[in-house]
Amino acid sequence: MRKALVVGIDYYEHVTPLFGCVNDAHTVKTVLDRNSDGTVNFGTKLLTGTGPSDFVKRAQLRDGIRELFAGECETALFYFAGHGHIESTGGYLIASDAKSGDEGIPLSEVVAFANQSSARNRIIILDSCHSGVAGNSALASNVAELKEGTTILTASTAEQYASEKNGAGVFTTLLVDALSGAAGNLVGDVTPGSVYAHIDQSLGPWDQRPVFKTNVKSFVSLRRVQAPVALTELQRITEFFPKAGDEFPLDPSFEPERQGADLSIPAPNPVNTAKFAILQKYNRVGLVVPVDAPHMWHAAMGNKACRLTVLGEHYRRLVEQGRI
Repeated sequence: MRKALVVGIDYYEHVTPLFGCVNDAHTVKTVLDRNSDGTVNFGTKLLTGTGPSDFVKRAQLRDGIRELFAGECETALFYFAGHGHIESTGGYLIASDAKSGDEGIPLSEVVAFANQSSARNRIIILDSCHSGVAGNSALASNVAELKEGTTILTASTAEQYASEKNGAGVFTTLLVDALSGAAGNLVGDVTPGSVYAHIDQSLGPWDQRPVFKTNVKSFVSLRRVQAPVALTELQRITEFFPKAGDEFPLDPSFEPERQGADLSIPAPNPVNTAKFAILQKYNRVGLVVPVDAPHMWHAAMGNKACRLTVLGEHYRRLVEQGRI
C-alpha cells in the first residue's frame, strides 16, 4: 500500500496569493498516481486552495498530514506547494486562512508525524520558501533528526525562497521531469536519491539549492518508468561477459550496416546482429565501450572487441549475484 497527500495552495485570505502551486499539485498527483506502464502507483488525496470557495484551512491541512502518516503502509508521501515561513522558532507551512507566518503548520510537527509513523517509508517533498529547515534539530541547526525510513526533499535551503517560472515552480518542474523518467535507473526505478541528483544537477550555483535529508537503509522506488534496456536484455550481460575484465570479440558479421564498407567482407549473421543490437544498447547507456575503435560500428568492421565500463562491471556483478 502506497499513499500520498498532495497539497497546492494559491489562494490566501490574508497574505500574498500565489499562482502556480495548484497546477503543480495536479501535475504531481498525475505523475504519482500511475507508473509509466499504466499500473497503479500511489493512492493520492489532493487538497487545493484555488479561491474563496475552495481553500485549505490550517486544521484541514494538519488533519490531512496526520491521517497520511497514521496507520501502516509501505510508503507515505507528503507533497506541499505553497507559502513557507521561517523565524527563530522554526519553519512553517502556510494554509489559506493564516494571518501571519507563525499561524502555519510547524515543520517540526510535520516531521514528527512522519517520524512517529508506522509506514515503512515516509517521504516529505516541499516546494515552499525556507523549506530546507525541515528536519533540523531545535538545538543544533546543522543536525537533522530523522527516524530511520524518513526522507525529506525541499526546493530550497532554510535561507532561500522557492522560485516560479512560466507559471510553475522551478523545483516541481524538475521533480516531475525526474519522476517522468529523467531520473530512472537502468531497471526503470526512480528513487528519492536519483530525483535529488537530477534536480541538483539541473540548478546552477546561483539558483535556489535543493536540500536532501534521509535516514534509510535502502532507497524506495517512487515510480517505475520505461527502462532504457529491457530487463531480459540486461540480464544477458553475464552471457556476453562471464568474468570481470572480459572482452567480447567482434567481426563484420555482427554489423548489419554495409554502407561505405568493403563488399568483400562476410555477410551479416542474423544471430550475431541480434547480439550486436543488445551490445549497442549497452553502449548507449554507458555499460559498454568499443576497444581501440571510435564507435561500435568500427569495432565490428575492424575485427576489434568491446568491454564493460566501470558501470557495466557493476551491473554484471548485480546480475551474477541474482540481484537483478
